[in-house]
Amino acid sequence: MNTGQAQPHQGVIARYRAVMDLPQHAIPVTLLEGNTPLIPVPQLAQAIGAQCDLFVKFEGMNPTGSFKDRGMTAAISEALGRGAGAVVCASTGNTAASAAAYAARAGMRCLVIIPSGKVAAGKLAGAVAHGAQVIQIDGSFDDALDLVVRISQRHPIALVNSLNPYRLEGQKTAAFEIIDELGSAPDWLCLPVGNAGNITSYWLGFTQANARDGSGLPRILGVQASGSAPLVLGHPVENPETVATAIRIGKPARAEEALQAAEQSQGRIIAVSDDDILAMQKLLARSGIWVEPASATGLAGLAHELKHRRVDIRGQRVVAVCTGHGLKDPDIITRSFPTPTSIPASMDAIEALLRADSF
Repeated sequence: MNTGQAQPHQGVIARYRAVMDLPQHAIPVTLLEGNTPLIPVPQLAQAIGAQCDLFVKFEGMNPTGSFKDRGMTAAISEALGRGAGAVVCASTGNTAASAAAYAARAGMRCLVIIPSGKVAAGKLAGAVAHGAQVIQIDGSFDDALDLVVRISQRHPIALVNSLNPYRLEGQKTAAFEIIDELGSAPDWLCLPVGNAGNITSYWLGFTQANARDGSGLPRILGVQASGSAPLVLGHPVENPETVATAIRIGKPARAEEALQAAEQSQGRIIAVSDDDILAMQKLLARSGIWVEPASATGLAGLAHELKHRRVDIRGQRVVAVCTGHGLKDPDIITRSFPTPTSIPASMDAIEALLRADSF
């Protein structure tokens, strides 16, 4: 019953613990993550020729600016509950910032290993600000992940990458939120694919919800960057390259689960170019939603499929997941930022400029 009073915001464990497979010993560590907006984007739908009800699930509104917070609250809560005093992760940026924030919240130490180069400054700054020890290796993300797995096996340090099953339990709550808002599952779900934990967790959430209440299943369109598309190519990529740094991963940890999710949903996994990704980032910004490049990849894939007439979504409901805020990786924008117009501090000069630009 709606009393007209504001309802207290809850983190994802408090809201969805009944459907999360968390052990009893877990001690909730939360920054009130989740409850991110599902934003209608009719202008963007028109721009890409999508005759459908198109929504953006904007995960950039989580506390550290990315979807990683959903899984991290679960992983850190479990680790704290079993007495772990430290956590470790490999990261291209978003995982590092999230792990550092939740570890700080729990009073735990955090070790982050990052690959050489191309980690967005906004993400790295977040990890450092929260007190994590950040180590850069001369190698790829896949090398970093191999190292942290071995560290967690040899030392009493909890691994909080998406190999941790509790990460999936937290991230799947986004699927429940979408169903709660729409009343049922959308017809299509479009999202970026990097290490493949997110596509795996969404499918886990939707299948669990459908088994419980018949809410339906979406078809999933997973999208990789063409320079970092091991799932599309069918083999690991030794030196992945893409402007979308968050998904610059050549050997996804959840590769098999991601392929199964696409197949079982009667969807697909495709790749798009960096140019397509950046063009979609700009289109999203024109709709008022600023995302980091990787976050635009799912919608870029949808636009690509529509352009080549590979999907028919007329009259359907489509949700695109945008995984991180634009402030996490602003370099692309700042590099092309035009020099501001400089004029005298007078109304005459302002009005002359407004007339010239037909403001």
